[in-house]
Amino acid sequence: MNRYAAAVLGGGFCWGFMGFFTRHLAKYGIDSDGAIVVRCAVAAVCFGLLMLLTDPGKFKIKIKDIWCFLGSGLLSLLFFTFCYFRAIDMMSLSSAAILLYIAPTVVMLLSAVLFREKITKLKIIALILAFAGCALVSGVAGGMTVTGKGLLFGIGSGVGYALYTIFSRYSLERGYSSLTINFYSCLFAAVGAAVIWNPSPVIDVIKSSTLPEGQTLPAWAWCIMIGVFSCFIPYLLYTYGLTGLENGKASVLASVEPVVASLVGILYYHEEMTPASALGVILVLSAVLLLNCRFAKHEKT
Repeated sequence: MNRYAAAVLGGGFCWGFMGFFTRHLAKYGIDSDGAIVVRCAVAAVCFGLLMLLTDPGKFKIKIKDIWCFLGSGLLSLLFFTFCYFRAIDMMSLSSAAILLYIAPTVVMLLSAVLFREKITKLKIIALILAFAGCALVSGVAGGMTVTGKGLLFGIGSGVGYALYTIFSRYSLERGYSSLTINFYSCLFAAVGAAVIWNPSPVIDVIKSSTLPEGQTLPAWAWCIMIGVFSCFIPYLLYTYGLTGLENGKASVLASVEPVVASLVGILYYHEEMTPASALGVILVLSAVLLLNCRFAKHEKT
């Protein structure tokens, strides 16, 4: 496995803990909207500090290219998170999760049209394995019940999730580093979220010294953790992975996220590991291995 594939897998692994952090923030009274503001704002600060310390010149972008960062920040990061949380409110978590993972299909189709990436047999097989695995892990293989609005929000989350890969590719092709892309994406997403949702309640919770029953860390500590571990690190890794991988392959590799989320639920929340979810884990990991086998480089279309 090369370092680019390892980076994408690392990003997917970190994203799998997002639910873990949001559940803890909820105990302090920070709802999903507040979590979006905190997550993006903390990540933007982290990317900004890293750029300031390593190469301040990376802050410079051309006005004509700003649409790339507005796209990855507002149309992807903010839009995807908004749709995903709304979908969760209207249907089961598993149903929302499986709709989110139409993203690799969207990425593969858009990349074929916009960047002329080849849709090979290997990619299609890996895509089918990953999607089937996500369905099994999510527990909806036997069918899912959704409302019309829930379906639209679920599909919107998948499209928004996919657009991050597309807009980031445009930025990379214009010579911007992964740090620059992530800083402006998170910055625009944080500003957009703060405009839509009043951040004052979140600030009040952070200032409060009162701890919920059973909690030992202050709210600000969880705010930093959700920003660092579910946004800063995974987007840094994923965007770096895009510098050496095709969009379609990267998107499928990131499908390890629901596997990690499932394992977190089993190990931390003592959720049941069913035979179906175990098979789902195997299918997703099979897709990952398939995309990294030696003959992938020599596959004929």
